[in-house]
Amino acid sequence: MNDDSLLDLEFEIIGGDFNQAGRVSTRLKSILKEVGFNPQVVRRVAISTYEAEMNVVMYARRGVLRFKASPQRISIVIEDEGQGIENIEMAMKEGYSTATDEMREMGFGAGMGLPNIKRNSDRFEITSEIGKGTRLKVTIIAGDGTRS
Repeated sequence: MNDDSLLDLEFEIIGGDFNQAGRVSTRLKSILKEVGFNPQVVRRVAISTYEAEMNVVMYARRGVLRFKASPQRISIVIEDEGQGIENIEMAMKEGYSTATDEMREMGFGAGMGLPNIKRNSDRFEITSEIGKGTRLKVTIIAGDGTRS
């Protein structure tokens, strides 16, 4: 990110803490609205960060979400310490889920997380190592970032 960054933030996400799930994405949504980003950009960021945050809560011990925004571009990097994704190709298919019955009973695990992140991104990268964790890098082009 270049020198015209408006925001450079970092959030910790605790795995298994469903009571705090969604806190980071809600905070980012509020900040972006307050700064004056286009509502469509805010929506795409909120969806992407919520889905990523939920994946950390559901499948990892902990994670970190790093967020940078300039008027033109938003960069989100999520790195977790978790089980890793065994088959990324399958995980990217809508409806594929490794959620437990307990997670499904809470309303999670529909298998739409990663596909929703990719759909709301202009650039999406994922790497994962079994037993170590997963890293997502999401870029959203904001144009000039302001309301139209």
